Amino acid sequence: MSTDALHAVSGEAPSLKRQAAAWWLGRSSRERLALRIAAATVLLLVGWLLLVVPAWRTVRDAPAEIDRLDRQLQQIQTTATEVRGLRAIAPVSSTQAATALKAATERLGERARLSLQGERATLTFSGISADDLGSWLNEARSAARARPVEASLSRAPRGYNGTLSVTLGGVP
Repeated sequence: MSTDALHAVSGEAPSLKRQAAAWWLGRSSRERLALRIAAATVLLLVGWLLLVVPAWRTVRDAPAEIDRLDRQLQQIQTTATEVRGLRAIAPVSSTQAATALKAATERLGERARLSLQGERATLTFSGISADDLGSWLNEARSAARARPVEASLSRAPRGYNGTLSVTLGGVP
């Protein structure tokens, strides 16, 4: 069956086309010009909104995004340099590491307790300031070559409470 026969059977498409054509031809030339201008304006607006605005936004936001990514790259490079430096440091024996951790823990006083279990050490603390905890971690990392593996911290009125587990044996 041909498309003309299908249209004749349904009777809708050709009559709609004829109605639209009759409606268009029934408009004055001034109205047809105004409708063409309106349609062109709508098409330009849609094209602007779909094609130009997203590209413009990307160009506008690109410098800030590049700066953010540069800062992130610098942080990653700093961390990588630090890791290379730590890997270059010779490991210390388990005895030396345990001694260094005990000394660091003693500086925290009664607020902290150290538990050693093989190649793992757990610091349990309460009321420790962020600076004191940071100092302990730095000393544990540099003097004992310990790496933090697990932490459970909670904010308390006089500092932090919780546990911090480290492994001994140097940086792999």
